[in-house]
Amino acid sequence: MSHFQTTLIKPAVYKGIGLHLGKETSITFKPAPADTGIVFVRTDIRSRPCIKVCPENVRQVEEQSRRTTLGQDYYEVHTVEHVLSVLYGLGIDNAVLELDSDEPPEPNDGSVRSYITVLEKAGIKELPDKPRSLIKIEKPISIDAFGANLTVVPYDGLKISFTIDYDHPVLGTQYLSLDVTSETFKNEIAPARTFCLYDDVKHLQEKNLIKGGTLENAVVIGDDGILNEEPLRFPDEFVRHKILDLIGDLSLLGARLQGHVISVKSGHASNVQFIKKIEETHRKTMDSAHLTDKAWNIEDIMELLPHRYPFLLVDRIIKVEPNKRIVGIKNVSINEPFFQGHFPGAAIMPGVLVVEAMGQVGGLMLFHSVDNPADWLVYFTGLDKARFRNPVKPGDQIVFELEMKQRRGPMCRMKGIAKVDGKIVVEALLMAMLVKKE
Repeated sequence: MSHFQTTLIKPAVYKGIGLHLGKETSITFKPAPADTGIVFVRTDIRSRPCIKVCPENVRQVEEQSRRTTLGQDYYEVHTVEHVLSVLYGLGIDNAVLELDSDEPPEPNDGSVRSYITVLEKAGIKELPDKPRSLIKIEKPISIDAFGANLTVVPYDGLKISFTIDYDHPVLGTQYLSLDVTSETFKNEIAPARTFCLYDDVKHLQEKNLIKGGTLENAVVIGDDGILNEEPLRFPDEFVRHKILDLIGDLSLLGARLQGHVISVKSGHASNVQFIKKIEETHRKTMDSAHLTDKAWNIEDIMELLPHRYPFLLVDRIIKVEPNKRIVGIKNVSINEPFFQGHFPGAAIMPGVLVVEAMGQVGGLMLFHSVDNPADWLVYFTGLDKARFRNPVKPGDQIVFELEMKQRRGPMCRMKGIAKVDGKIVVEALLMAMLVKKE
């Protein structure tokens, strides 16, 4: 697999009929700059709305188990899984997909081989010095949803192991496990066709779906066998097509997945829940690793600290140097609950709460130093040389500066200074330790 992002060399056009909505439509694949990702553009709408391929743009629609739908604002594109699977399978990271309807055309043989022909003719090129986005699985992630189980575990590359299990004499149980590369995708996955049980056809038609479905572009399965003239392309063609769908849904991550995905009876609805959990887990890991590059807002802080109202006393972190230094702020409002009794008519923030806020800032520096901060607690074990220099009043903004003085395993010693308008209000030495949650 290339380490650099890719795009098309020149545009490519594909025309046909949408599988579920049955409309004549064309899609134009266009080259795009690095970091664009995959973006649909609805050219049938005057404003040409853009819909980016990402987990947050997945829409819940009727018969979600049958298709994947994306939407942004008021506009949607339906049944995108096959197009996305081809782009992912061929290793295309950036492209603008201009679509003159709300559903891409379905290839006329039910597989995605003709899409591959068109895209390979357009050509694929690397974008130098633009590394690919990668989601590397470090620990197992698993869900049970909609009667399916999906798990991903660490692996060098992308591997998919898929099991289907239908209470039907033709479908039955099928299993396939393979490493997903451009070659295995083209040869082992792309030829596998969409399939449907004959008993489901009427139900789907009543839902105004599969309007573009025929015996030429889908395998239809009756009680005694398939109804198509063309025989199966593989003995296990059905599980291969389920892998094709899963690859399309994995592309919603917007990055290359590095891991071994194990799926049992999953469909689009469960696939989407799975990729959302992968994305959420990855985002939390990256936030923990890279918070030094940005200010931490209150949402970031609440993901790390267990404290809540009225005892969460940090509003923002403005700088972190891992295991060295951290700077945070607390905005002091007259609405703070402690001002009701400390003191009526002469509001002053209790010095012990200033120290507590200082400790919470220091705790955030410790959380930043471990993997999976949610698995840990910070206990303060000592306080030394505390000095209260000036009072803190409503309207003040306290700036906390904590410096790591000594660190041995889970134990540490920090020097803390709290300032208001550049003047020291409190200073202290704090001792703390990290403790794994039971």
